[in-house]
Amino acid sequence: MEVRRLKAPGRWGVGGVDGLALQVASSGARSWVLRVTVAGKQREMGLGSFPSVPLAEARERARAQRAKVAQGTDPISERRALRSAAAAERSAQQTFSTVAAQYIAQHERGWKNVKHAAQWTATLKTYAEPVIGSLLVRDVTTAHVIQVLEPIWLTKTETAARVRSRLELVLDFASARGYRAGPNPARWRGHLDAALPKPSRVATVKHHAAIPLDDAAAFMTRLRSQAGNGARALEFAILTAARSGEVRGATWSEFDLRASLWTVPAARMKSGREHRVPLSEAALAVLRGQSRGEAGDLVFPGIGGKLSDMSLTAVLRRMKVEATAHGFRSTFRDWVSERTEYSSEVAEMALAHAVGDKVEAAYRRGDLFEKRARVMAAWAASSMAATADSRLASQLELRHAAVTKCKLESRSAQSS
Repeated sequence: MEVRRLKAPGRWGVGGVDGLALQVASSGARSWVLRVTVAGKQREMGLGSFPSVPLAEARERARAQRAKVAQGTDPISERRALRSAAAAERSAQQTFSTVAAQYIAQHERGWKNVKHAAQWTATLKTYAEPVIGSLLVRDVTTAHVIQVLEPIWLTKTETAARVRSRLELVLDFASARGYRAGPNPARWRGHLDAALPKPSRVATVKHHAAIPLDDAAAFMTRLRSQAGNGARALEFAILTAARSGEVRGATWSEFDLRASLWTVPAARMKSGREHRVPLSEAALAVLRGQSRGEAGDLVFPGIGGKLSDMSLTAVLRRMKVEATAHGFRSTFRDWVSERTEYSSEVAEMALAHAVGDKVEAAYRRGDLFEKRARVMAAWAASSMAATADSRLASQLELRHAAVTKCKLESRSAQSS
């Protein structure tokens, strides 16, 4: 009753235990505090609020803490350590779904393809979350990973391989964040490769559909009769052996028509390196047919912005051609190998593929531009072979390649 009557602000030593007091705040809130001396220093610790902690319980708590001091333990540091451990435990209790979302949020800005984050989310939601989504990420085991992968490993091998890789990355991310410990249960080499067959042995390789070489010229003749920016973008992509995304995102600032040159900046290349593309007369004709805009304007705009990849596919569907835009890169590669004497190295550079190993790449400074100009001129001439003037077309294109070389040499001399 005496303790209950204490309402004036201050510190009241009414606990009956050395150092125990009731502290009354100016707001009227009351709490128990214990003052102890640890290693020669006076420390204070709270023992709870009054009346939630009654006098008898406050005395018991105070005696227990003083006993620890007598044994050489610092009860305040001990309490802080317990609180810190509890907070760490709570922060480590992250579900797989939560950690996967964190990983995507952290990395999506570095992904060049805007569809990548959506693909990550979709595959993990479809295949991983039903099995491990609600599990704490620290509790995910090899058995769980196999449970995710096994149902699709033989029937959707390519997708399953991507899911495995994404599981491995998310679980590595979790380890780096302190959410789990121990080896990664989704790692392949020396682990899952013993439990699942190698993807290349069970997957059926599906190449991008491409038209046969002998049909390429007739197709190009038909394509030139198609209207719309989708058809022109497809024609330009074929003539330059470029990727669809590189063409659809091309702006006028990337072109030097006088030098017959298209420079694709590194930021828009899959390889992350700038790529110079020699333009044949046929490719230049496509560009001249487009409405010239400002430097930053798209060369092949769509409705309301950039053409979608489906715009090029729609052209092929209208033409009833069983092929993909990307498949024409394969057609170009076959043409170089089977119909020309140009080296594989020239063809691969024209496709903006990496050539050789890292050591070889470190010593190579040129990009075989002059040879590639002749290849692209010949490729354009080949695409016009269905016309009666095929020989003339070939001569014109080869002459154009020679003129391009002279222009570049002249511009280089002037700049130097």
